[in-house]
Amino acid sequence: MAQNTSTPTAEIRPSRFVIDPEEAESMRREKGIAALRDLLPALLPEAKRLARPAISRFHVGAAALGISGRIYLGANIEFPGVPLHHSIHAEQFLITNAALHAEPSIRFIAVSEYPCGHCRQFLQEIRSASQIQILITGGSGGGSGDFRPVSYFLPNPFGPSDLLHRDTPLLLEPHFNDLIEEVEEVREINSGLEERLKMAAIKVARASHAPYSGSASGFALADGKGRVYAGSYTESAAYNPSLGPVQAAIVAYLAAGGGSGGGGVGEGIVAGVLAEREGAAVSQEETARILFSAVAPNARFTVYRLRASAGSA
Repeated sequence: MAQNTSTPTAEIRPSRFVIDPEEAESMRREKGIAALRDLLPALLPEAKRLARPAISRFHVGAAALGISGRIYLGANIEFPGVPLHHSIHAEQFLITNAALHAEPSIRFIAVSEYPCGHCRQFLQEIRSASQIQILITGGSGGGSGDFRPVSYFLPNPFGPSDLLHRDTPLLLEPHFNDLIEEVEEVREINSGLEERLKMAAIKVARASHAPYSGSASGFALADGKGRVYAGSYTESAAYNPSLGPVQAAIVAYLAAGGGSGGGGVGEGIVAGVLAEREGAAVSQEETARILFSAVAPNARFTVYRLRASAGSA
């Protein structure tokens, strides 16, 4: 069934970026919508309101249905004071949000505007990306009118199959980068915030999708209540659409309801930890420090170096 901007909107609670299958099904029935996929465009007005386009003032919202039955929302996030390439596109937020919740695969996506080339390329990191169905509700000509495969919007793509072995794990698939902290002595684990941040950053670094450079990294941040949010670095075969670990951690923070008090994206953040492989081809430290200091200027920033364990290649 063709969808357009006249589709009834579906109300969700503020700062909600994940909708469980049961709630999604209940919303579908309440709105009288035939299929779950057709609920996605109805969620876009709410997704757009969650955007933080501090520079462009151009709100973009996205919604996706995973094979788990969960629905994920995404929105564009911009950061004043740093170069524009630090921005998080709505589709990047969406896929990162799904990855943070261990979603195995995405079936359908609805977006309020036509995806830019950057985002069409980012989607290629998902296995069988060309088969994901996308619906656009806005933009030139009033949108796409109906769901169309990614291959319609990006024919003959360059992607993982051009650079990687076919058995290499792709985005949304389990990863394990065999990394340990770059220290010889054994440290006693304590319950302090710094230790929890370090362990969270190492955990997401191990899950990082960095098959092109081998430069796995992760970032964890904490709010004033001691809650920890973490995200992994995600590479793109085209390099430039890659998403840094600080941005991924910010997605985790916002998706959990952080920064919603009106004081900015970094409101309430008190500390951040970067964990990255020592001597890797790509280091996140300097760019992470720049972005994190712009988002949370009073928060402390720590870097931990990782190395491959003795048993790994």
